[in-house]
Amino acid sequence: MRALYLIYFVGIVLLGSSCSYKQNQILFEKKASVVDTATSQPVATVSYQIQPQDVLQIRNLQNLKYIVDEAPMGTGTSTTTAGQGQTFQVEEDGTVALPAIGHIQVAGLTRTQATKLIEDLYRKNLLKDPIIELKVVNLKVTLLGEVKSPGNFPILKDNTTLIEILGQAGGLTPAANEKNVKIIRGRDKDRKVAEIDLSNINSLSDPRTMLQNGDIIYVAQNKRAIRSENLQSFNTWVQPALLLLNTALIVFTLSRQ
Repeated sequence: MRALYLIYFVGIVLLGSSCSYKQNQILFEKKASVVDTATSQPVATVSYQIQPQDVLQIRNLQNLKYIVDEAPMGTGTSTTTAGQGQTFQVEEDGTVALPAIGHIQVAGLTRTQATKLIEDLYRKNLLKDPIIELKVVNLKVTLLGEVKSPGNFPILKDNTTLIEILGQAGGLTPAANEKNVKIIRGRDKDRKVAEIDLSNINSLSDPRTMLQNGDIIYVAQNKRAIRSENLQSFNTWVQPALLLLNTALIVFTLSRQ
């Protein structure tokens, strides 16, 4: 009977260990510096420069429908969204074709510089005191791992931070390791990985957390979640075997009585 009681005890322990858990995140508490000035990316604080194939959303805030007073006719490179202005794609030569003023060079300009250029041209050629709003709407980052809503997130303003994007994704899951958030940046041989410790309040001022187009953000699991997953995988084949062993012991015990 002792063997039977032992099997029951082991079974209860294994079943109990497979239960779910809640891991509270500890964010922004440590005060020791985590910023590695040797590996920080200075370019992270530089405003994005418009590139060929970018998509620009442009509207004149003096006229909420269109850049100019009437809808342009026959412009194959633009589309209109109600209340948001028109979108225009930057050509391979770095120019964008705009109503009434034609092709202008925007590649290499920041959003602010391009906005001022377009305002000046429309003021000179067509509109009185235009107020131009320009967004680069194709910029995005990819968020993976232990976040509540992983996926692609647009960058609609300059100096978008890691914390803002994590907020848009609903924050970290209970299984997240807040001390190991990776930002993968660049392509091919220029690819670099920055590790951010969100338990440290100084991470809020880390220049590497200023996101760039194409960044991949990965939030790793914490150790407790990894152990829980491993234990659950172990239980998927141990528990059926344990059930069979329990049944065999019961039959054996009853047959001896």
